[in-house]
Amino acid sequence: MALQLRPNCEYCDRDLPPDATDARICSYECTFCADCVETKLSNVCPNCGGGFAPRPIRPTQEWRPGVCTSKQAPSDKRVHLKYSVEDVAAHCARVRDVPPEKR
Repeated sequence: MALQLRPNCEYCDRDLPPDATDARICSYECTFCADCVETKLSNVCPNCGGGFAPRPIRPTQEWRPGVCTSKQAPSDKRVHLKYSVEDVAAHCARVRDVPPEKR
């Protein structure tokens, strides 16, 4: 099962193509840009409360049979936050001082 590689930041809707080096994901694949993770979210996923890691880059070249973006296409479904900006800010403020490994 491959990562979905969602196409946008759920907070600001910035495009995050499969080769974006500034894409960040949580363990549930919630996807945000590095700028929002650092400046708006304080490394707190507004959906699950977890932390973020850089999203891996899926190879475009088929180095092994069936393993590349053309064989396992990234998602084209844009995802947006279901919480208000105010609710996200309150949630992130409540959780940000707890290290991700202790959340």
